[in-house]
Amino acid sequence: MANKTPTFPGARTGRGQVLAVLLSNRDQSGAEPLQGRVSLAAIVKALKRKYHWPIETHSFPANTQDGRASWATVYSLPEKVIETALDSGGREWLESRGVPGRR
Repeated sequence: MANKTPTFPGARTGRGQVLAVLLSNRDQSGAEPLQGRVSLAAIVKALKRKYHWPIETHSFPANTQDGRASWATVYSLPEKVIETALDSGGREWLESRGVPGRR
C-alpha cells in the first residue's frame, strides 16, 4: 500500500481534538475532552486508517491507583511529520479550532 498524505478531520470533532494535541506536541492527559463518547484508542485507529496519520504507539507496564498492574499507552507523531503538517495547512487548521499553532 502506497503512503498517503495525511488529511485533517473536522476541527471540532473528537478526532480533531486528539490530532490537535498530537500536532501541538502537548501531552494528552487522559481522555477528558472526549467526554466518554469513544475511546482514545478508537480515535487513534481512525486517524491512522482513515486519515493516514503515522501515529506512533508506545505501551508500557504501569500500576493503577489501587495497586493493580496495568498498561499505559502514549501516542505521538514523529517531529518531521508535525513540521510537514504545520507547513501544509496545519497551523491554520489548529487556529480554526482555537489552538495556537507552533512556530
